[in-house]
Amino acid sequence: MSIEANSRAKMIFLIKRRENASRDELIMQWYKNHMPAVIASQERALKAGRDAASRYIAQLFNSSNKTEMSWDGMAQLWFSEVQRPVEADHGREPIDTFQQKAEPYSSWATREYVVIDGSEHLRIDPLTLNDPYPTTRSGFFRVNYLVPAQEGIDFEQFYRHWLQVHVPNITEWMREAGGFRYVVSHSIYPQQAPYAGMAELYFHSEGDWQKCQSLMRADGMERFVDAPRMDIMFGETEMVGVP
Repeated sequence: MSIEANSRAKMIFLIKRRENASRDELIMQWYKNHMPAVIASQERALKAGRDAASRYIAQLFNSSNKTEMSWDGMAQLWFSEVQRPVEADHGREPIDTFQQKAEPYSSWATREYVVIDGSEHLRIDPLTLNDPYPTTRSGFFRVNYLVPAQEGIDFEQFYRHWLQVHVPNITEWMREAGGFRYVVSHSIYPQQAPYAGMAELYFHSEGDWQKCQSLMRADGMERFVDAPRMDIMFGETEMVGVP
């Protein structure tokens, strides 16, 4: 089966804290108040026969010494059908404490391609002394490339090059460096999206990532990517709402 045929609809929500909130505050309110509410809303949707999220994961990005971090984390929800992004930003009128701590955020509709699964290395342990979910997982080093496109490009050509040329190269370099999971997500509505797409690369350690980076060579992606605006985020912890 080709990678193009093996895809899923995924909604992404990029999260950044408000100026008056610390990163720790944001994460605590996200885990305690917001994730349980999202889990409950998906359970209600499922009972009502609506398209509910089959998975819900929140990726946290490492804190940085930089004065300004582009993002503190992102939520990802997988659906059976493509979801239309809502026009109004979530949290403009906060409905929970998390949204009081986070900047208003929008939905980003993507199509996800799992190139290297590696799910056996991402263990999920439901809690036993509290409600099973949300829970957390760690034990990896993840790199998120948030990829903006250059002005005026042909997105069909860009995405074809990404999947048919760039993905095989990254796959080879990752396997040589010991990477165990590789996922690519393309914007379904790229003209309205914050980025043209995203790549997620998982390694067992930061050293493995550095080895992979040393192997990388230009392969034509630079013709499509607005490199100065690309955000590269790192993470070692994820919060799991729906496994």
